[in-house]
Amino acid sequence: MTDRVVVKLMHKNSVDCQGPLARREFMQVGALALGGLTLSQVMAGRAASGNRSKRTSVIMLYQHGGASQFETYDLKPDAPTAIRSQFAPIATKVPGMDLCEHFPLQAALADKLSIVRSLHHDMSSHSDGGIIVLTGKRPLVADPTSQSKSDHPDFGSVASKSLGPGPNVMPPYVALPRKPYMTRPAYLGLHHGAFEVGDPSAKGFRAPHAGLAVGQDGKKLADRRSLLKQLDRIRHTADLRGNLAGTDEFRDLAFEMLTSPESARAFDISSEPDTLRDRYGRNLWGQSCLLARRLAQAGSAVINIYFNTPRTGPEFTNWDDHPGNAGREGHFAKFMKIRLPYMDQALGTLIDDIFEKGLQEQILVVVVGEFGRTPVMRYGVPNRSYGRDHWPQAYSALLAGGTLRMGQVVGATNSKSEYPTQSPYRPQDLLATVYRHLGIDHAQAFSDFQGRPVHILGDARPIAELI
Repeated sequence: MTDRVVVKLMHKNSVDCQGPLARREFMQVGALALGGLTLSQVMAGRAASGNRSKRTSVIMLYQHGGASQFETYDLKPDAPTAIRSQFAPIATKVPGMDLCEHFPLQAALADKLSIVRSLHHDMSSHSDGGIIVLTGKRPLVADPTSQSKSDHPDFGSVASKSLGPGPNVMPPYVALPRKPYMTRPAYLGLHHGAFEVGDPSAKGFRAPHAGLAVGQDGKKLADRRSLLKQLDRIRHTADLRGNLAGTDEFRDLAFEMLTSPESARAFDISSEPDTLRDRYGRNLWGQSCLLARRLAQAGSAVINIYFNTPRTGPEFTNWDDHPGNAGREGHFAKFMKIRLPYMDQALGTLIDDIFEKGLQEQILVVVVGEFGRTPVMRYGVPNRSYGRDHWPQAYSALLAGGTLRMGQVVGATNSKSEYPTQSPYRPQDLLATVYRHLGIDHAQAFSDFQGRPVHILGDARPIAELI
C-alpha cells in the first residue's frame, strides 16, 4: 500500500471533493468506515490471508425446499399416473438423459453437463437435510421443525479457511442473495462465513463495499453504513463460543474489499452487455447466476446461490412442493410450470456462458437441494391441493464443468424413484467431488472449540464416474 491513495468521498458540507489522502487520513477513513479498524490490522489480515493468484471456483445453485426429481431430472414416464412426472420428457443427444420439457436450454447443452440420479440420505427436515448436504455432517439430533443449525462449517466456509481471499481481495465465500439459514462457520470463525450480497436484480444494485473502492466513483462515504450494519448484525447475532475473535478478521477482509477497485469491478454487474443480462433473465435467479460467473472468474472460490424463488408473488412458490405449500391451492405442477422456465433460462445461460468464455475448467456448477420428493402425490385438505412430500431416499443433482466428465447420467433409481439401484452416492460423496475441484484435501482436519481434530469429511469418495 502506498503512502498516498485517492479516495472520493462526500465532504461534511455535501460538496464533492477528490484528491490524494495521506496515510494518516486514509487510516482515519478506514476507522470511520469500519468502526475503528486500523491500517496495521488490515496489513496483518493481508499477511495471513494466503492469497492465490489462480484458483478454481464452485457455483452452487442450492434449491432450498427440495426440488422434485420427477419433474426435473428423473421423470419416470413409464410409471403409474400417480407417480410419473407431471411433465413430458424431452430427449437429448446424450443416451438416457431425458430432461423435463421445460428445460430446453439444458437439453441443448446435454453434452456439457452430467446428471447424478442416485443421491440419498435419511434427513427428512429442511434444515437437517441442508446441513448434511452442505456440510457433509449429520446433525446430532434430528429436528422435524427445521430450526436446527449446523455444528460444523459448510463447504463454503471450509473453502474460505483453506484457500483464503482470492486475487484482488475477492471474498472467498459469497452468498446470493443471502446465506443458507441452517449453516454457520462454527469453529472456523465468523470471518469464514458467507459474504451476503443481496439481490443483484434490484434496481440500483451495488455490492455493499462498491461505493468506497479506491479510485472509483463512490458517491457517499455513508455507503459504509450497509457494510457496518452487516458487521454489527453478525457481531450481535453470532454464537460467541470462540467466534468473537473472527470479527476482526472479517472486518480486515471487508476493509480491503472497500479499497480494491478490482473487487468492486467484479461486483459491477451493470458493466455486462444488456443482451447478456437479458439472456440470463432480469430476475433474481438470472442476475445472481450472471454475478456468480463474474465473481468466480475474478477469483471467489465458492458462490452459493440461495436458489429458492425467482420473484415474489403468490405464483412464485419455492421448491417445497407438498400439498398446501405457502398456503396455496391447486396442483403443484401449476407452480412448477411457472418456476422451471426461470431455472432453465438462468442455469442454461450460465453453463453456456461459462463454456463460451472458456472457463469450464476453472468453474464447476452444481445444482442440488436438500432432498427429493415422494413417489406418490398426495391430496391436501383443506388447501384443496396436490403435491409431493419430502423424500431424502432418492434425489438428483446436476453438475457442469470443472474438468469433470460431462455428457452422462450417473446412477439410477428403481421404477418409482424410491431408492438408488445403481451407483448410490451420498451428499458426502458429492462434496468430496466439489472439494477435489477446489484443490482441498477433504481428509484434513480442523480443531473444534475444544481443540479436538474434526475431519472435513469422514468416509467419503468423489463420484468416480465424473472423474
